[in-house]
Amino acid sequence: MSDSLELIQTSSDESALNLAPELCHKMFEKMVTIRRFEEAVLEVYTQGLMRGLAHLYIGQEASAVGICSALNDDDYLTSTHRGHGHLIAKGGKVDRMMAEMMGKVDGYNRGKGGTMHIADMSLGILGANGIVGGGMGMATGAALSAKLRGADQVAVCFFGDGAINQGAFLESANIASIWDLPVIFVCENNQYGEYTAAKAVTAVKEHIAERAAGFDMPALVVDGNDTVTVYETALKMVERARSGAGPCFIENKTYRYRGHHVGDGDSEKTYRTQEETDMWLAKDPIPRLSRRMLKAGMATEAELKSIDTQITQQVQDAVDFAKQSPYPTADEVTDHVYV
Repeated sequence: MSDSLELIQTSSDESALNLAPELCHKMFEKMVTIRRFEEAVLEVYTQGLMRGLAHLYIGQEASAVGICSALNDDDYLTSTHRGHGHLIAKGGKVDRMMAEMMGKVDGYNRGKGGTMHIADMSLGILGANGIVGGGMGMATGAALSAKLRGADQVAVCFFGDGAINQGAFLESANIASIWDLPVIFVCENNQYGEYTAAKAVTAVKEHIAERAAGFDMPALVVDGNDTVTVYETALKMVERARSGAGPCFIENKTYRYRGHHVGDGDSEKTYRTQEETDMWLAKDPIPRLSRRMLKAGMATEAELKSIDTQITQQVQDAVDFAKQSPYPTADEVTDHVYV
C-alpha cells in the first residue's frame, strides 16, 4: 500500500456529533430529497412519462451530500450518468430536473438533455455525462481555468469505479498533478460497473484509490455511507486545493441499492447476492445520520418525520410541475446547439 494512501476511520452512532446543527439538518434534508426524488423518477419511468433509462442514486446519498456540503456556490462539479444526487446536493431544483427528464421546456436544458445531461452553469454544475469518465477532462479544465484566473474555486469530479480504467483518468490526473490544479477526483465505488464487480476488472490490491500513487497525489479511502466522515474529509481536501497544494483522490466506498438503471430490477440477484445487499442496507446513510442527530439532541423523531413529509410533497409538486410543462416545439430543434 502506498504511503500516500490514507484510510479514514468511520464514525459510529456512538461518536460525538460535533458539526453545527444547521449543517446536519441541511445534509439530512438533501439526502432525503435525493432519496424521494429518485423514488419518484422510478415511478415516472414506470408510468411511461420519460424516455430512456435513468440511473438511480438510491443508497449513495452520503457521498454527494458530504462532498458538496464542503463546496462554495461557485465551485465546479462534473457528474456522471448516475448524477441526480450530485445535482441536488449542489443546489439543483427538483422541479426543473424532473421537467428535463420528461423532455419539457421548463427543464434545465429545455428538455433536450434528459436524465444524463443536466447542467446549470449558475451553480457550477458543468453537466452530468452519459460517457463513462467524460467529466474528468472537464473538471480538470475548469480547475485550470480557476488557477489561471486566480479565482478561489475548486473543481470536483465525480466518477464511478468503472471509470477508473478509462484513459481519461490517466491524462486528467497527470496534468492536474504536474500543474497543481485545484481538482478533487471523487470515485464513488459502488462495487459494480453495470453488472460486473469492480474487483474483477480493476488491477489494485485492495482499494481503487491506490491508483493515485502513480500521480503523486494524496488518496483517501472513506466509508461513503457515512455522511459526517465524507463531509469532514472533503472539507480538508477542499481547503487544501484552495491553498494551491494541488489535486487529491477520494474513494467513497458505497453501494447502489437498485439495479444499474431503472430497467434493471435485479430481482433475481443474477450478479449480486441478497446477503451482500442486506449488509449494505444496514449501512443506509440516511438513518445513520438521523440516529446521530437524535442522540445529539439536534432533532426529534417528529421533526425528522415532518421534514420527510414536506420533502415528499415537494417532490410530488415537482412531478406535477413537469407533467404540466409543455414540450419544446419542433422549430427550436437546432437552437442552443453548438455547431
